[in-house]
Amino acid sequence: MTTHVTIIGAGLGGLVLARVLHLHGFPVTVYEGEASPTARTQGGMLDIHDYNGQLALQDADLMEEFRGIILEGRQALRFVDRDGNVLLEKADDGTGGRPEVQRAELRRILLESLPDGTVRWGHKVSGVRPLGAGAHEVTFADGSTVTTDLLVGADGAWSKVRRLLSDATPAYSGRSFVETYLFDVDARHPAAAKMVGGGTFGAIDSGENSGDGDSGGNGGNSGNGAGIVAHRESGATIHTYITLAKPLDWFAAIDFTDPDAARARVAAEFDGCAPELTALITDADTAPVLRPLHALPVGHRWDRVPGVTLVGDAAHLSLPDGEGANLAMLDGAALGRALAAHPGDVEAGLAAYERELFPRSAAASAAAVALNSATSQELLAALTHGGGEPR
Repeated sequence: MTTHVTIIGAGLGGLVLARVLHLHGFPVTVYEGEASPTARTQGGMLDIHDYNGQLALQDADLMEEFRGIILEGRQALRFVDRDGNVLLEKADDGTGGRPEVQRAELRRILLESLPDGTVRWGHKVSGVRPLGAGAHEVTFADGSTVTTDLLVGADGAWSKVRRLLSDATPAYSGRSFVETYLFDVDARHPAAAKMVGGGTFGAIDSGENSGDGDSGGNGGNSGNGAGIVAHRESGATIHTYITLAKPLDWFAAIDFTDPDAARARVAAEFDGCAPELTALITDADTAPVLRPLHALPVGHRWDRVPGVTLVGDAAHLSLPDGEGANLAMLDGAALGRALAAHPGDVEAGLAAYERELFPRSAAASAAAVALNSATSQELLAALTHGGGEPR
């Protein structure tokens, strides 16, 4: 009899795993703390790479659906200096291997590929405990429980399931995002729309005068460890991530319940930059949202524990570099394949998956650290010669 698989978390990694398992005839249930698929916004755009994320979607037999949600032209790339002068520009010629989609749309096609009832919404996990012989009990916030012989933590950075395997906890990286949006940009924010262009946009300090050597690897810097990246999303929206290399105490001194004051304080870190750049902050149509960046230790791994494993950020949370969602999906597909390749032997399947997972995730985390510690000029050189897109 095929083992029933219990997945905690209906993010991209958990859903790809559920889909691949379903295709191989495994009974599977996904428990998600959110009340519904639309309980919160699902982030911005994702570039789905042909060497990992798209491979996972192939395993999930969803490439046709994926092609239907690609945003044409969004692989365009533009980087400017602090004065708004263009340093690098690449058009989307349709030949790149990193097409852009909205995260919410990608999640939608995954959810629609699963049988009704596979995902149980409104099941926030409050605790997990081993029962012996590979079995585990999951307790939910409403007091209900479920027992499972195969538990997968796809529950993100602050995973409850991780505690069964590892004492590691994510540490603050010294850097945070502040997230803003501009809506209906062609009509309401034409200068910003013109500057950002049709794809990914970033600001780089060509003078490289940073005192701390921190370029804000998700954009570039204004000379003090601050950076800006923006994406032209669907619906004439510009989604901006402001990177600030500051301690958490610095952010705690900002009153984010006062949007105008918070915008002004963040914008002050870009004093002297082109007004079109600072307008991405000061003219935002939404209150700025603080998102501290945490990471697990590079090379995070664990000893084999019967009946449980992890995928995605639960396993290898790292600094943002455009790979996180892709790697989570690849994890899900790899775990599904490994279990299917070892019918009737769950432990052999989990061991095979983890042998592949650990070196792959260690290499990816090390690469993310390197990208996020690169100087602006190193980043620009990599973009110019490698064509990659940091995020």
